[in-house]
Amino acid sequence: MSARLYLDWNASAPLRPEARAAMIAAMDVTGNASSIHAEGRAVRGLIERARAQVAMALGADGADIVFTSGATEAAALACAGRGLHCGGIEHDAVAAWCAADLPVDAQGIVMVTDPAQTALQLANSETGIVQDLPEGLAVSDLTQGFGKLPVAFNWLGCAMGLVSAHKLGGPKGVGALALRQGLDLSAQIRGGGQELGRRAGTENVLGIIGFGAAAEAAARDLADGVWEQVADTRNCLEQALEADCAGIISVGKGLRRLPNTLCLVSPGWKGETQVMSMDLAGFAVSAGSACSSGKVAVSRVLGAMGLDVVAAGSALRVSIGPQITREDALRFAQTYAAAWKRARARLK
Repeated sequence: MSARLYLDWNASAPLRPEARAAMIAAMDVTGNASSIHAEGRAVRGLIERARAQVAMALGADGADIVFTSGATEAAALACAGRGLHCGGIEHDAVAAWCAADLPVDAQGIVMVTDPAQTALQLANSETGIVQDLPEGLAVSDLTQGFGKLPVAFNWLGCAMGLVSAHKLGGPKGVGALALRQGLDLSAQIRGGGQELGRRAGTENVLGIIGFGAAAEAAARDLADGVWEQVADTRNCLEQALEADCAGIISVGKGLRRLPNTLCLVSPGWKGETQVMSMDLAGFAVSAGSACSSGKVAVSRVLGAMGLDVVAAGSALRVSIGPQITREDALRFAQTYAAAWKRARARLK
């Protein structure tokens, strides 16, 4: 029996060995980073090293990096009370704080009129489509692009950017908000002076250390062209599925996309059913963004792009990583095509 294949990297990437090793090495470190004795200073040093690692990988040297519990908290910190606008393709963590009233075209591109009052993601987790970020943007969700695309926060021209550790192989439960140095920001979690007074609470030291190590490793992979190889594997998978599944739609094909993401629409075959079918066959895929445990719903991202309810409810996301080989991709394509043909026969 073939081993299971994890093809849901956009939901959460496997923990990098560098992150695991860094966290294990720090488990016996004693002290609170807010203490001024030697033990406290040692912990503070580890946190600041991780902060520098994340800043370097993000191209945010000189910017402020505020560690949070994840990109969702970073979104709240960046967006709450600011009256921002966004398109219907934004992640729920951002859309919860914004008026989702900006038009989205059929190619998934958001029409921005006032960047200073806009939150706009760099890349979509479901379709992989990459946006051209306008100068002067208030907030950008960089979560999916960080570690997969060349990103330099200092050159993007936006005031704030959100990132999450587990999307690039760090631990879950830690993320960061990058913000232009000197930008005034009101804390959402109050009580202590941690994170320059912007986020109170004792730091998640192990998570932060793992995040730093993962970010540094991700930057090396990007520089070494690892994700270009991933794009080749994704393209091979896409071609195989198009050859064997007549009428299947590959959303975003021909557009700038994340190198690892494939969004397939097979009208009439529910995404939830596709996920279950592939799971039983040994493949972990998803029907869209992993927003809440066990939830499968019609994609509002695809709806915002103009797809009808049937098509939007028939989407499957395959997101791969460097460990997925061409042989793995073709094995999935063969299994999916067989299931697709059975589903087509039942729908006739």
